[in-house]
Amino acid sequence: MKYLSALVIGAIFGVGIVISGMGNPAKVQNFFDLFGSWDPSLAFVMGGALLVFAPGYFVLVRPRRAPVLEPEFRLPRRGAIDARLVGGSAVFGIGWGIVGFCPGGAIPMIGTLDGRVLVFIGAMLAGMLAARFASGLLADRERAAEAAASG
Repeated sequence: MKYLSALVIGAIFGVGIVISGMGNPAKVQNFFDLFGSWDPSLAFVMGGALLVFAPGYFVLVRPRRAPVLEPEFRLPRRGAIDARLVGGSAVFGIGWGIVGFCPGGAIPMIGTLDGRVLVFIGAMLAGMLAARFASGLLADRERAAEAAASG
């Protein structure tokens, strides 16, 4: 049941991305082009999503102790705004503005077999692997520094 609900929800999200035009990188890039061919429709798509999400969250999600198909909510444990969070957000935003794709918009577009989408998905996966590798290296360096300081 969990996988079926994920499939249905993902399909609804993908159809929404396609209908709203957010799978079109030019539309997204025009949103960021404030002094050129600015297209505010992305703000309306996001605002519409918030209008649907907010009441559902406060009525169906927030009062619950656990989700329907999982034993617990999986929420971030770290609340600190640190360099890693700010840096990652900046890289994500710059990439989104340059390319016009974000993962949420690109994944439903894989079905088009558009070369730009496939290159983006490949680059995104490579970036995720590189980030995981770099994060491991940093953690190893921090552990070594702590061991040297304590011993």
